[in-house]
Amino acid sequence: MGRLIDPETRSRIQSTIDQKVQSGTVPPLLYLAFDHEGDVFFSHVSGTRGVESDEPMTRDTVFWVASWTKLVTTIACMQLVEKGALALDDAEQVASLAPELSKFKVIVEDDGTGNLRLEEQRKPITLRMLLSHTAGFGYAFDDVKLRRWSLPTGIDDFNADFSELLRHQLVNQPGEAFQYGVGLDWAGLIVQRVTDMTLDDYVQGHIVRPLGLEEITFLPTESMKSRLAYMHQRGPDGTSLRHTEHINRRPLLAQTAEDKERLFHMGGCGLFARPDQYFQIIASLLNNGFNERANLQLLKPETVALMFKDQIPDKPIHTDEPWQSAKPLLANPTPIFPPPPPTPKEGSELSRDDTMGWGLSFALTLRPGATGRATGTAWWEGLPNLYWFADRASGIGGIVAAQVLPYGDKHVVRLADEVEKMIYDALRPAKI
Repeated sequence: MGRLIDPETRSRIQSTIDQKVQSGTVPPLLYLAFDHEGDVFFSHVSGTRGVESDEPMTRDTVFWVASWTKLVTTIACMQLVEKGALALDDAEQVASLAPELSKFKVIVEDDGTGNLRLEEQRKPITLRMLLSHTAGFGYAFDDVKLRRWSLPTGIDDFNADFSELLRHQLVNQPGEAFQYGVGLDWAGLIVQRVTDMTLDDYVQGHIVRPLGLEEITFLPTESMKSRLAYMHQRGPDGTSLRHTEHINRRPLLAQTAEDKERLFHMGGCGLFARPDQYFQIIASLLNNGFNERANLQLLKPETVALMFKDQIPDKPIHTDEPWQSAKPLLANPTPIFPPPPPTPKEGSELSRDDTMGWGLSFALTLRPGATGRATGTAWWEGLPNLYWFADRASGIGGIVAAQVLPYGDKHVVRLADEVEKMIYDALRPAKI
């Protein structure tokens, strides 16, 4: 039996969302909560396709889901690992499929002078490193060192052009540090080369269609484009909202077969999708890789367990550490909500409990969350403020989909947390 939220609580959650959208505090958005069987027990769409549009947003509205793409690309990789076509720790295999990787050097900042120089890689890159963000890559939009190195030309992380990916250099030695970056773009390229298929063809044939889904693609159709949510930009005051252009534009402009063939299918950020379709992928992870609706074992249970295993126990991510944005129009500095100063703890100088781990493609909570999430919950984000979580212990997941820049919009994050807590509180009597 699916989860149930009582009518009074449902109405209260809907009113909370609508009030924030109607007041202009947050852009129009969609929220879904679902269980491990793929049943939606709460959904709400609020507002129009954009603040300057009169057309209502619906569950058919299409979003650029940005880094939600990473989960799909990782599933593709892990399917191929299951089949023996790829291996997580075979550096020679990666070098043979993507020889370009061995040519990258590491950007190093000299102490004292601040000057940048390049040094050679000390170890080769593996698929596991690419999927766990330990290969040494960053993003130009949030790594100041990489952005400095790329100037005066700069690097566009989102233009679906392979030549742009080649302009990156590493910002860490492979295997030595966690840093969020373009590794999943390379993982997607490896899928293409080992299968001799485009990444979109593989995703359609092995993930989207087998799950009975539609409109999750690197190549949005004309129909999808006609239902695309507008992108928004926060004004200088941090509160006002206005329409702005989509930054992953080339797939939206591609008309001819030749145009589409020239596109690089970015495995880290290239998908356009309807969130009301995408959530079934997350539901499959909640159910040990099995999708009830499609009667499909998308991944083996042991593969899902591996994906949910912390890959960086020796490199904990401290969520209170400040991280400067290299392109403030695209991303806010983090943490979005700076925590209070850490308190002394017996046996250590300071308490550093507020850490997160990293599985294969997504973040992992290492202790129970304030909203109700259990330890081990997976979650991740998309640049224009899209968020998902998958709480396997409780058997529930949720998504909030907005289209607003910069990333880390405090109003969207606050609303997502508020709604999530209301949902957990409503389900708790049912012993989720």
